[in-house]
Amino acid sequence: MTLFDFAQRDDSKNRPLADRMRPRSLDEFFGQEHIVGKGRLLRRAIEIDRLTSSIFWGPPGTGKTTLANVIAQVTKSAFERMNAVTSGVADVREVLKQAQDRQKMYGKSTYLLLDECHRWSKAQSDSILPAIEKGIIKFIGSTTENPMVSMTPAIVSRCRLFEFKPLNQKDIENILLFALKDTERGLGKLNITIDNDALKHLVFVSNGDARMALNALELAALTTPTVNGTITITLDIAQESIQKPVLRMDDNLYYDMLSAFCKSLRGSDSDAALLWFSRLLYSGCDPMLLARRIIAHASEDVGLANPEAMVQAVSAAQALKLVGMPEARLSLTQAIIAVCESPKSNSVVIAMEKSMADAQKGDLGAVPMHLRDTHYKGAEKTGAGQGYLYPHDYEGHYIEQNYMPEGFEDTVYYKPGKLGFEKNIKKQKDR
Repeated sequence: MTLFDFAQRDDSKNRPLADRMRPRSLDEFFGQEHIVGKGRLLRRAIEIDRLTSSIFWGPPGTGKTTLANVIAQVTKSAFERMNAVTSGVADVREVLKQAQDRQKMYGKSTYLLLDECHRWSKAQSDSILPAIEKGIIKFIGSTTENPMVSMTPAIVSRCRLFEFKPLNQKDIENILLFALKDTERGLGKLNITIDNDALKHLVFVSNGDARMALNALELAALTTPTVNGTITITLDIAQESIQKPVLRMDDNLYYDMLSAFCKSLRGSDSDAALLWFSRLLYSGCDPMLLARRIIAHASEDVGLANPEAMVQAVSAAQALKLVGMPEARLSLTQAIIAVCESPKSNSVVIAMEKSMADAQKGDLGAVPMHLRDTHYKGAEKTGAGQGYLYPHDYEGHYIEQNYMPEGFEDTVYYKPGKLGFEKNIKKQKDR
């Protein structure tokens, strides 16, 4: 059965509200204005039935499959649907054969919707490339993963990418109100009233996921007793009907959030760093990984502008080992704030990178004679250590002498910054 046939089937009372309320046209589609708003490319292509091979990607419940369902109903082409988890190369060949026969006999093209398309192997992906290039099928992939990372470049290069974003709160509210009023597919026949704070709670906790919001609304409606012919959904009922926000955590989002955390540390934004830190913890991220990042940034972005930042970072990691979670959240939070609010300097990382680059080149002169080891018998006969000036014998425990190998005498790796403790270092080096 094709997706088109499925969409035309009579609604069943057993189907979830979220499935029953799938939009039948673009006018019933809420959200994603940046791609299907009036005058947008994707909307125009759908309306004139000229959509080329595309990939829809974004979080769950944002309308990817729903929009494909709309396309199935407005297109004059055939529409086939497959799931990458359950479909193999043999299934693809059968669909391609039918599409080719359809094109030869009736001049009719075929859309192929592939859910979870990022799960296809390279061999499976390669099996449809010729059909896409010859126009036998128009491919529509649906995925929660970033296709630039999770899919084969050959498929991605032949498709137009459309990113679906989490629905905003107004979109979710409109979807819920539409479902409450719809007497054909929704809950309009049940005479439901919903308190404003209950509606707002469902909207907020659904976290941009229309499916979650609709499922919670249906659960609340079906489990609330009718009083005087009316079902009243209160805040307490709404809270019982929906889970706390579930933060998705695929590989792409994990690394994006970790990147945001690190950049917030570097950018001196304590509030943002704490939010990303909390979201990562809430999503199950290993707190020791975050502790290691705090330590790294204490050197990379603070360094000697505030040496205390490193002490705070290492102490927080040690506290995590000693007391564990959740108590160590306090120590980690303290270290995050310390790194964020410290004066910044990247002089340490620059010095490291420059010195490592020279070391990797391997073109280093010999160790100067006065710096060579003298802790072995007969060293004096080789001239090792001759001419070395012992700094503690001089005023200020410092005496100028060359410590660099030949050819590097004037090389400078560490240049102190102008903030925090490095101001003092800079003054001392400039004397």
